[in-house]
Amino acid sequence: MIRIGSGAGFAGDRLEPAVVLAERAGLAYLGLECLAERTIALAQLRKLKDPDDGYDPLLARRLAPLLPVAKRNGVRLLSNMGAANPVAGARAVLAIAQQRRLPLKVAAVTGDDVLKLLAPEDRILETGGRVADYPWLVSANAYLGAEALLPALASGADVILTGRVADPSLFLAPAMHAFGWDPADWDRIAAGTVMGHLLECGAQVTGGYYADPGVKDVPRFAALGFPYAEIEADGRFTLSKPQDTGGVVNLMTVKEQLLYEVTDPRGYATPDVLADFTTVRIAQTAENRVAVSGASGRPRPPQLKVSIGYHAGWVGEGEMSYAGPNALARAQLAASALRERLAPEFEALRIDLIGLSSLHGRPLHAVGEPYEIRVRVAGRAGIKEKAERIGEEVEALWTNGPGGGGGARKYLREQIGVVSTLIARDRVRPELHLMEYKGEEATV
Repeated sequence: MIRIGSGAGFAGDRLEPAVVLAERAGLAYLGLECLAERTIALAQLRKLKDPDDGYDPLLARRLAPLLPVAKRNGVRLLSNMGAANPVAGARAVLAIAQQRRLPLKVAAVTGDDVLKLLAPEDRILETGGRVADYPWLVSANAYLGAEALLPALASGADVILTGRVADPSLFLAPAMHAFGWDPADWDRIAAGTVMGHLLECGAQVTGGYYADPGVKDVPRFAALGFPYAEIEADGRFTLSKPQDTGGVVNLMTVKEQLLYEVTDPRGYATPDVLADFTTVRIAQTAENRVAVSGASGRPRPPQLKVSIGYHAGWVGEGEMSYAGPNALARAQLAASALRERLAPEFEALRIDLIGLSSLHGRPLHAVGEPYEIRVRVAGRAGIKEKAERIGEEVEALWTNGPGGGGGARKYLREQIGVVSTLIARDRVRPELHLMEYKGEEATV
């Protein structure tokens, strides 16, 4: 049996739970899942501006307190914080090790960047169109599987940094390495994939996204513990969390996470396997301990999914608040004026009344007169200067009314769109880069 923990569920996740896991959970491996589709496209933009950038901006802050604890306790780290530049990220990790006088071996896994391999006629999954329909591509990254990480694990590296790897694969790979699983043993690979899927979102399986006060209460919610799995050689595993941390692991938290972002539970597709979640069995064996078994799988897809980031223009936003008697009518008047002035210029324009209709477009039940309401307007444009008009028009409400507006803010950001395609598996070639600090100088 080995223990594999989840130290992060997204790029901006809390920093301290990973340290708690490495210190107190008796782990062999700790995965930190920090990469989303849009995140890697933005990382590619940073790399274009600076070839030494492109890895996770929080890498140093996340790993500086974690590395000494993990090294002391023999915990090996795997993370996709390498983003668009795993090699530069690995160098940054080595720099932390040198500052701490901490002997460390770091592996960077590359090969997921397939931008140069795309063809104009490649089909876009979401639209049925072609890659050629998107003239300004920022990134194209194939989802690597667990096999791409096995050479790095075999190297003995303390820290393994990747780019785009399928989220469950970060947790499946250590199990494959530790138990020597055959990549074509589909049931065991499916079991490890189920484990990875349950761990990949961090505190979601320990009560975070599950919490609903008075309906589904979670103890010590402000101090959620992050999960770990105790997995056996046959693929059975038990989910838990460190003692004396907040949160809960129960049948409901596990079921909710099992179905999270799953379109076909009979054929959950990853680069490693088509996993059938309908055969999974779960059982509460003790407080904050849930046993999972019964996963089954079929041969993996012949192609890899590719996440494509493209420049989608600029988004301008503006907000203004109205409060007191007749606040709703004044907010509606402001929204009407903004729509009249901006709609002729913007094909993509959205105006929301936050607190009344911002989530669903219209009130879904009877609403009394609100005391306060906030107008938000957002529009997309192909050029930066045009998008700036949105915030300028909202800011002009200071003196152009209606009366009683306050708290005006304006924003401008470059927008990255994301679409997908497929690429033949044999065209994607992962590469391993090793570097080490032995206490004197770094070697590559």
